[in-house]
Amino acid sequence: MAIAPTRRSTMGGMPGGFMRFIFRTMRLAGILLASCYAASAADQLDYRILATTKTSTMEKEMNEAADAGFVFSDVMGGESAVGGKEVLVAMVKNLAAPGEGKRKYKLLATSKTSTMQKEMQQYADEGFEYLGQTVFQSALGGREVVVLMERDPARKGEPSSYRLLATTKTSTMEKELKEAGAQGYVLMGLTVGKTAVGGAEVVSILRKK
Repeated sequence: MAIAPTRRSTMGGMPGGFMRFIFRTMRLAGILLASCYAASAADQLDYRILATTKTSTMEKEMNEAADAGFVFSDVMGGESAVGGKEVLVAMVKNLAAPGEGKRKYKLLATSKTSTMQKEMQQYADEGFEYLGQTVFQSALGGREVVVLMERDPARKGEPSSYRLLATTKTSTMEKELKEAGAQGYVLMGLTVGKTAVGGAEVVSILRKK
């Protein structure tokens, strides 16, 4: 009695196991393509540069940019070729998540470093956090210490505690930094420049969560 040969599952003449391999490969390729697309979309960024000779107007311009979906990227005080002495702020928007912004900004500018810590703590108690700092010679305020702070609605937790150290001697700054570090303060920013009252000062801003 003749025994019928066992039939193998085929598609177009190809073994079923081989077809399953092809399907798994195509599925994996699809996942990789989707991941690459998502990564490329996340990399689509838009930038906005804000420049002004008056620090009092920078806060307004930053919040207008924030309403358009931009968030803070960097800050610098200096002298540009055309604008003269300006405060420059770079802001960025992720085009893949245009509604991600809506943050609020505060710009603190003072020629007296002794008042800066008090102002920073007041805004920190309202939910703002340190972003960056610079020393800048504005059109009206003279040489000012400029500090930027941000309030992110998505940020949760207790307000931070801030400490500002300012001295004309680097050796004194090291000692004060060590003392603050022993209390749990983390150095956030360091600026060296001339302020109207203190002269050539090293200004350090520290934060403790």
